[in-house]
Amino acid sequence: MNQSFWLLGTLTRILANHETTEGRYDLIEGTFQPGVATPLHRHTTYSEHLFVLEGEFTVHTETEVVVLKPGENFLVPRGTVHAVVSGPALSRGLVVASPSGFARLIEAAGTVADATGLPPTTPPDVAAFAQASAEVGDEIIGPPPASSTPLA
Repeated sequence: MNQSFWLLGTLTRILANHETTEGRYDLIEGTFQPGVATPLHRHTTYSEHLFVLEGEFTVHTETEVVVLKPGENFLVPRGTVHAVVSGPALSRGLVVASPSGFARLIEAAGTVADATGLPPTTPPDVAAFAQASAEVGDEIIGPPPASSTPLA
């Protein structure tokens, strides 16, 4: 399995999903341009474990802000409000979502990546993203964080 999609400006590759893991987990590789931020959100049906391969990511939660470098990882437990922001250079990471669910969101709301690896020329379909998020139990809480302080 190796399916690539653009999701909110990030190139994502689904390396394993519910079909190949019996629903136990999804394994996703993400390549982020500098300064890309997810909205504040919460996963109600799965946890998210981020492993940094290249660059850096800042994870904002209700209780902490953590800057992760290559080789470091961070577990976002199910139900935790969080946002992830890529660093000042190209950043790449792996996400294990357990149990499976995140890959379904990517497949439903993402745009299939073509062989060029270039992002789509049309803006992301925010309505499709919101609907797919709701279908997998993700809650969009608000825009990305504006500062480096915990969300609470």
